[in-house]
Amino acid sequence: MNNVLIPHWSALNNALKTNDISCDLDGKTLDLATVVAGARYGKRISLSQCTREQVHRSEAALKKHLADGELIYGVNTGFGGSADTTTYAVNKLQENLLQMLQAGIKVDGSSPIAANKQNENVLPLDDPTSATIMPESWTRATMIIRLNCLALGASGIRQSVLDVLLQMIEHHITPRVPLRGSISASGDLNPLSYIGGAMQGHPSIHVWKRDQNSSCQVKGANLALAESLIPPVRLDAKEGLAIVNGTATSAAVGGLAVHEALGLAAVSQVLTAMSVEALHGMSESFDPFFAKVRPHLGQTTAANNLYRFLSKSKLLNDGDGFGPGNLRQDRYSIRTSAQWMGPILEDLELAYQQISTELNSVTDNPLIDTAGDSARILHGGNFQAKSVTSAVEKARQAVQSMGRMLFAQCTELIDPSKNNGLPPNLSADEPSISFTFKGVDIMIAALQSELGFLANPVGSHVQTAEMGNQALNSLALISGRYTLEAVTVLSQMAAAHLVSVCQALDLRVINIQFMRALKHDFVKIFDESFKVHTAPRKDLSALSKKVWCAFSKQIGELQSVDSCNRFHEAARAILPILLTELPPTDVSSGIIQAWIDHLGSHAVDIYSRTLEAYCRSPDASPYLGEASRKMYAYVRQSLKIPFITEETLWRPTDANRRQSGEAAAPPLPTMGDVIGIAYDAIRRGSLYMVAVECIRNVEQDAVRNIHCLVKYLSDERVSKI
Repeated sequence: MNNVLIPHWSALNNALKTNDISCDLDGKTLDLATVVAGARYGKRISLSQCTREQVHRSEAALKKHLADGELIYGVNTGFGGSADTTTYAVNKLQENLLQMLQAGIKVDGSSPIAANKQNENVLPLDDPTSATIMPESWTRATMIIRLNCLALGASGIRQSVLDVLLQMIEHHITPRVPLRGSISASGDLNPLSYIGGAMQGHPSIHVWKRDQNSSCQVKGANLALAESLIPPVRLDAKEGLAIVNGTATSAAVGGLAVHEALGLAAVSQVLTAMSVEALHGMSESFDPFFAKVRPHLGQTTAANNLYRFLSKSKLLNDGDGFGPGNLRQDRYSIRTSAQWMGPILEDLELAYQQISTELNSVTDNPLIDTAGDSARILHGGNFQAKSVTSAVEKARQAVQSMGRMLFAQCTELIDPSKNNGLPPNLSADEPSISFTFKGVDIMIAALQSELGFLANPVGSHVQTAEMGNQALNSLALISGRYTLEAVTVLSQMAAAHLVSVCQALDLRVINIQFMRALKHDFVKIFDESFKVHTAPRKDLSALSKKVWCAFSKQIGELQSVDSCNRFHEAARAILPILLTELPPTDVSSGIIQAWIDHLGSHAVDIYSRTLEAYCRSPDASPYLGEASRKMYAYVRQSLKIPFITEETLWRPTDANRRQSGEAAAPPLPTMGDVIGIAYDAIRRGSLYMVAVECIRNVEQDAVRNIHCLVKYLSDERVSKI
């Protein structure tokens, strides 16, 4: 998996860094990184000059066969189940093909048909644009892929048609394409027909047109082309069919979905490592021996990543927590995460390969083979997008599985019965009145339920279409859309998990600092209280350790009690030990009780001071493993997501305080607003970059180790000689 993830993101980074053309399309070498860079970031592309001769040969071959009177599907015959008709009006046939296919519903106020004004005051059920029109990035990706497939020169169309499509991409003229209406059988006919209509300058097909400052206007295709001095296409033989008869939209949406799924797979592995640390888990679960005796490639990759991610962590359980009353091993959510992620990584790698192949495939019909002595026109079914369906359904299953893992980890972080001593609801304040992350716990349950529904297959819901001709149809675009929907849901869960686990890491560090300070004072207080009251033969050091272990365990088990009572209750719980170990002849019960009261009060004071000091300058970084440190720093420093206390989030009393005339303060966010910051970083892709960099560091460490081993072996041979 790393051998796909790292090159893909390296290629994307390289494409985004340059101001020059990121790729020369030649029909053979387009990669997913270039599609993402061009579709989402507006990076420039061009057509390779080497394609022009082949495009011209296929155009000439088509015209020769047509002149010879050959019947060619979709050129001088009807379409689909109507292919038994013939015509000499080959140009008109292509125009009517696009007209016939432009049947998608898009409600955006741009229709030339007057709207019914009778119910104009009725509020809409949804956002008409997002509900009926594809996002701009989907269509730009479609245009790039379609241009690349046509550039291979097996479709019989003129170079001028490709040039118009390229100019539209360069000038950021992007048709507004209906969201629904394709079954991805004879390609994505419906969506591609709107791209073809825009290329014709159809005034009723509207486009987004962006200028150099990225300001965007919606206008008719005829106006947009005229403003950019792009001549509208007048369709010749087969050219309408060549534009619409392909899998470009399915491949575009599928490719964007796979790209996001790859990024989320990287994030999920980093979040898992952070969860191991926050839950005070063990790195033993990822020991290389497990992969050695069960050598699945995905599991090996995930385990190696996690093992290296946890390197240098000071929060891991190194064995001090084992004993009666403690779990000997971590729960499944983190212990089996490598085995869980392994098949996910393998599926995503295969999905990436399937999409990558599709990006460089000619998918219209019929196709023209000019390689031999005489050109052949072949009728087949390369437009059937089942390969894309296969890719996006694997990706969607992977997204659901990642969600299930992150959901389990996050709920365990929030649940005091499972989080190994963290406060309930990850609250930094008193648990009787503060329930900081409880709403998050409920929210992610809703997200995971939705992911479970979205994981259902789409490809099994095929309906026979178009006069029974399209009895097999891939539904690839529909499945791709639902995969991107699942990506959106998982992105929200990952954002919630990220905010939660950073909070948990801070709370874990607070507890470490508090217990460290308390233990130092505990020994001192214990010696001062009992040394002068006991016979010299008493082993106070051993007793002190025993009492401390019992006291600290009680503190961990009383996380749901407010601090003013928690430490007193923990201290009182060790009374039986002292009464047993210190007979009344040595120490009176009054002395023991006074010591317990003093210990409880002192613990309250130390905890209050530790929490206050940490809140002034929260930083868990020195305690974290390699990956957690990098991600934590990004969250706290770059995204400026704070450690959550009662002073961080908005409350009604804040409004009352402002109304009372106190100094104005910036508005405080809700918890959803805070999580939204992380979600936005995922959607923009910046969070992926951090996660991928963590994985890249693992690979670089492995390379360095290999070099060191090679040098060592070489030195050994030299020394023997």
